[in-house]
Amino acid sequence: MQLFYNSELEATTKAFNFSKDESRHIVKVLRKSTGDLLKITNGKGWMFEAEVVIPNHNKCVVNILSSNFEAPRPYKINLAVAPTKMNDRYEWFIEKATEIGVDQIIPIICQNSERKVIKTERFEKILQSAMKQSLHSYLPVLAPAISFFEFIKTPQQGSQYIAYCKDDVKLNLKDQIKPGTSITILIGPEGDFSLKEIEAALKQHYIPVSLGASRLRTETAGIVACHTIQLCNE
Repeated sequence: MQLFYNSELEATTKAFNFSKDESRHIVKVLRKSTGDLLKITNGKGWMFEAEVVIPNHNKCVVNILSSNFEAPRPYKINLAVAPTKMNDRYEWFIEKATEIGVDQIIPIICQNSERKVIKTERFEKILQSAMKQSLHSYLPVLAPAISFFEFIKTPQQGSQYIAYCKDDVKLNLKDQIKPGTSITILIGPEGDFSLKEIEAALKQHYIPVSLGASRLRTETAGIVACHTIQLCNE
């Protein structure tokens, strides 16, 4: 099943038309014609079944036949992850975290960050594509980039963790997760968090955790954390 996305759809919507790009994809690539059925989400929990009524490659029009709302999960996965030096590695992280089931991604700019300017337009497209690929009805939130010290002062719901590489006493993340509880976890840049950042996070009641014995790249650590939280809630 192929899933389409339109943020403007509401439970009361009866008919609408796709954008020119999506219309061309539906009609020219997928060769959909009158009477064919499509699945669409608005990224806010609603899943719609629609019927093609005008298969025009510039303006494909559909009628909504039915809608179904998926209640949100009782927990949230919030990943505050430093941007990687190579953009494609962060894009990979965004794609895979979305497929697994992240709720929010926050790019945090750290003292050791090699990339401090974030262009979110392509990231948003990757989020949408990954949501459709994995047939999710909720689109993750991509928050604006924020400095590490600003972010840790922002109140978060649920449990707060920080994962870093320095050798000290840390608890394993999988042993700390309580199912049904929202989690925010901090993942640092290639050069890891600075000692000042770690100390500041601990003062803000972030709990130091380990993601396992291996030393992980930033994007891999983000995926491991996301998957661990998801598995512990299944």
